Amino acid sequence: MRASGFQNGFTLIELMIVVAVIGILAAIALPAYDRFVVKSRRSAGAACLMEMAQFAERYHTTKMSYAGLNTAALPATACRTDLNGHYAFSFQGSPTATAYTLQAVPQGAQATKDTSCGTLRINEKGQRSASGGGAACF
Repeated sequence: MRASGFQNGFTLIELMIVVAVIGILAAIALPAYDRFVVKSRRSAGAACLMEMAQFAERYHTTKMSYAGLNTAALPATACRTDLNGHYAFSFQGSPTATAYTLQAVPQGAQATKDTSCGTLRINEKGQRSASGGGAACF
């Protein structure tokens, strides 16, 4: 027996409105989050290239040549481990006595979602480039 005719709870319409609002927010938030993750991986890849370029310069300082430097000689830094599966780091061609170009080639989802930048490169002069030609890749 109820003392009054008042019922507690939600109506089906109220529940459907809440579900619709959550759906709209999710539709907006998930793509934005995905873009953020791609951009943060790209920034980490660029930072990792800079770290490897610094190692190459230390190598040049001791050997007076970049020749003999290869991907296996580069240290297995934390950034390379963290980005494994998202970027493959290597030299573009073989380093010569006076020049090298390091590259970070996107892999998997990073390759399909980051088409504006693509492969990131840095050379012995510190010049940076991206195969996609995006303005803000580094």
